[in-house]
Amino acid sequence: MAGAPEDNAMNVTAFDIAQRFTGIQEVGGSVDNPQILAMLKLDNSWPENDEVPWCSAFVNYIAWLLRLPRSKDLRARSWLSVGKGITLEQAEPGFDIVILKRGQGDQPGPEVIDAPGHVGFYAGRSDALIEVLGGNQSDTVKVSRYASSRLLGVRRLL
Repeated sequence: MAGAPEDNAMNVTAFDIAQRFTGIQEVGGSVDNPQILAMLKLDNSWPENDEVPWCSAFVNYIAWLLRLPRSKDLRARSWLSVGKGITLEQAEPGFDIVILKRGQGDQPGPEVIDAPGHVGFYAGRSDALIEVLGGNQSDTVKVSRYASSRLLGVRRLL
């Protein structure tokens, strides 16, 4: 039928939606970004400002928009028990999330949920680096690269 909308709307991935938020960032001082606060308060009432870790809130928000499984938790490592575990070699941009150790130094493995971490959407690999589209990466939504040695797990949310 002429003028009918294309069917590509049915093929939107979590990565596609997450990309739309690229550039969203924290606001310094006493002003907060209302979009980040909405993400933080989706499942938790305690965050009063956008200057708290919000990578998990970002992934939860995107998953909520698409009715995908969610951790409903602000801890990045909470995603280690959501969806189906797969290997990094099986990971596909657009469909999978990666959970990483946060910071340098001695960090516990994936069996410890209540420890520092980072979570975001898998965007690809480059040499020994994992590319991640995530929130709270230098206080903004963007693609960043992380050493593969920081990988805790890869999860498929379908």
